[in-house]
Amino acid sequence: MRVSVGRAVAMAAAVVALLLAVLFSLAVGARAIAPYEVFDALIGGGHGADAEVVREMRLPRTLVGVMVGAALAVAGTALQGITRNPIADPGILGISQGASVGVVLAIAYAGVHTLTGYVGYAFAGAGVASVAVYAVANSGRGGATPVKLALGGAAVNALLVSVTTAVLTTKGSALDEFRFWQVGSLSGRDADIAARTWPFLLVGLLLVLSVARGLDALALGDDMAKGLGQQVPAVRIVGGLGATVLTAVGVAAAGPIAFIGLAVPHIARALIGTAHRWTLPLAALLGPTMLLVSDTTGRILFPPSEVPAGVMTALIGVPFLVILVRSGAVVA
Repeated sequence: MRVSVGRAVAMAAAVVALLLAVLFSLAVGARAIAPYEVFDALIGGGHGADAEVVREMRLPRTLVGVMVGAALAVAGTALQGITRNPIADPGILGISQGASVGVVLAIAYAGVHTLTGYVGYAFAGAGVASVAVYAVANSGRGGATPVKLALGGAAVNALLVSVTTAVLTTKGSALDEFRFWQVGSLSGRDADIAARTWPFLLVGLLLVLSVARGLDALALGDDMAKGLGQQVPAVRIVGGLGATVLTAVGVAAAGPIAFIGLAVPHIARALIGTAHRWTLPLAALLGPTMLLVSDTTGRILFPPSEVPAGVMTALIGVPFLVILVRSGAVVA
């Protein structure tokens, strides 16, 4: 009973933290807007320059931040469960780098030069990379084991880095444009990107949540999971597919934002335990909170310039993870 109450309190606190982070994102920036004016712009039909800034610029950016943060955090939690690797993150299977290859090819050869245009190419690149990793890991004896998935991901990731570097060295005109996307940012994300993101986010979340109990069983080892009636290959395939979709849509929408998929799962397990039916929803709340706080802080550090969210997530997230490691709260 006490454990359930503790989990409910943690979930409620995470919801409050996310709501405050959303308000922070909508109200704070190069131009500060009072909270009551934010509410008036959203639900009161307010007019004027501040209302336009909230509705047309900050609201889409915030929505994309919520979806990307949730996607990367849940993907990281699922991948750590599938691979039984506490340092796994959405880049471990080459998914993020696959998205990068898709974007750099779009810039260099397809004449795509808009953030909205990148989304489809990034998603396609991430999907191809994940299929390649699984095909490599599934070949040979024993199928796609955690070790073979990690090794296959490292090999494919190295290949994709080489492809990206080769394209950029031969197409110098693409370098500056790609570099802006590669750093990871929510700047310039509009309502169209938000509309393209949410259907894939929903599909990915449903796939991962459907195997939450299977991921708990995998933590005990493949043999024990089979003894508990779990179809281990099916759990890995469905969970991996869901994590791939989530990573692909997160990276496609905002670029390869680091650290959320690595740190948030550990923070969630330290707060609420290892049961995935709890850690996955908590990660879906903590991920957006970390990303929105990072993004908003980056807007106000050196005005009128911005520090990209991909940089700020590491600066803000590293201390949390270091504290957890030193306290022994990190759970593998």
